[in-house]
This record gives sequence, C-alpha cells and structure tokens, in this order.
Amino acid sequence: MGRIVATIDIQNLSASGESMKLDALVDTGASYLTLPLAWKDRLGQFDSEETVELQTATQEVVIGTVCGPVKIKIEGFRGIYNEVLFLEMKPNNGEYEPLLGYIVLEQCGAAVDMIGHRLLPVKYMDVK
Repeated sequence: MGRIVATIDIQNLSASGESMKLDALVDTGASYLTLPLAWKDRLGQFDSEETVELQTATQEVVIGTVCGPVKIKIEGFRGIYNEVLFLEMKPNNGEYEPLLGYIVLEQCGAAVDMIGHRLLPVKYMDVK
C-alpha cells in the first residue's frame, strides 16, 4: 500500500495566533489531525483544551489533548475551522509523523485516491 502525504498549514485562532506548516500522513483510520504532544507549545495557548481517551489501531487506550479552535488548510483545498489532537508519539529516526484523519479530509472536500496515491477534490459535499 502506498503512502499519501499532504502539506498542511495550521493556525491557532486564539489570542496567540501562532501557526505552523507541516507534512502529515493521510490516515483514514484516524479521526483528527493528530500532532505529537512535543509540538503543542509551538502553537501557543488555546482557547479550549480537553483531555480525551482514544483507542489506537492496536486496541490500546491512550490519553490525548484536543485543542482549538484552529484553522486547518490542506494544500490545494479550502481551509476549515476545527480542532487538533495532540498525542504522545515516538519519533521514528528522530522525526515525528503527524496524521491527517478523516474528519478533516471530509470537511475540506478531499477524497483519497488509492490508485494514484493522492488527494482529489470531491465534486459535491454531502447534505444527506
């Protein structure tokens, strides 16, 4: 199976207004835009922070922090307003791998092209 990586701009909409640009692995098994907890301070203080329990692909229950509001812009797609999840991650070869989950993909109108290993715009958004 191929890997799809998307370039994303994230802006904290609170008073701190911090932002960052990063590459994230498209993971349709993840729900949120998930970043390493080690990066949380880069985006400053958030208006809202909530601790949540999450279940990993290996069925392990872990604790994460959902923060917002943020503006998320996947390169080539419209920007959306949402939250970001910070999770304790282990770097691989010294680098973290953020995950781009299905909620953000759906909101910005991106579909996963598994054959072409890319994101494509959805022609119509659902209202049903």
